Amino acid sequence: MPDFFKFLPQPLGRIICVSLLAFGLFAFSAEQSRAFESPDILVLGDSQITFGSGPSFLSFFENLKQNCAQTAKDSELLTKLGSQVAVIGVRSTSLGTWARRTKRGKGAICDVDPKWKVNAGSYGTVNRTENIYVQIGQGKNYQFCAPDQSAFETMFRKDYYNPKLLVMTFLGNSSRTWANDPAAALSDVRAATAQLPEGMPCIFMTTAPTYQKSVVDMRSKAQVNLKRAFAETGNRCSFVDGYTSQTIKANLGVKSHFRRKKDGSVKDPFHPNKAAAKQFFSIQRRQLCSAILHEIRALD
Repeated sequence: MPDFFKFLPQPLGRIICVSLLAFGLFAFSAEQSRAFESPDILVLGDSQITFGSGPSFLSFFENLKQNCAQTAKDSELLTKLGSQVAVIGVRSTSLGTWARRTKRGKGAICDVDPKWKVNAGSYGTVNRTENIYVQIGQGKNYQFCAPDQSAFETMFRKDYYNPKLLVMTFLGNSSRTWANDPAAALSDVRAATAQLPEGMPCIFMTTAPTYQKSVVDMRSKAQVNLKRAFAETGNRCSFVDGYTSQTIKANLGVKSHFRRKKDGSVKDPFHPNKAAAKQFFSIQRRQLCSAILHEIRALD
């Protein structure tokens, strides 16, 4: 019996303890038995979501009308998207990771983290708990791993994820490859977009700028090659530049936008914090809203 209950009369302590256990088992059983419901809007990204931008993505898309509707027509269009939003960021993944079929190729998505036993941050309708950390492949909401299939092919199968809008946000991982090899960027974009369900509106937005100039310069070059690759493959998804003069200025060398050590130096230069994410969305709002409305209008 837990120590807390030792302060109660023994019979009463046993009754409360057993009752709480039964309630916990009932709640777990109810959660597991609840049928899966696809989110209306799905945001997929990497560890920037887990370590900073997840709440801002969720808030932005849960309040689309307030953020994007300039006219009554805009409001009517945005209503079509629905209100159920899921935001999932999976550690060191990139656009190409989600399209690879081999066990090694999709390992960043499907392998259990050897130390933490979780590899993703999850927010919104697919995670009603207070714990944002999940392991992809475990639980009915994260069944993205099937033999000889990519994560995209698995999650977008019939009767599973069927969002009215897909938003992808990647840049950090694979960015050096994309920066140095435009053909690699083209290959990843072609493979990923070919696996998206026909007619599903989608947006690709590169992630927020980092702290160090050398990394910002390299990722800016990768963004150029990615944007060109989307254009060369037919602009299957609307492209939003995460690296702009404004967003770079907001983060480059700005210590308060990154996790710091006790001595004030930057501890993590790759993942802008929650304050940085709020400013990023404030800067990006017009460009992102334009992409969203463009994708919805294309359905008419």
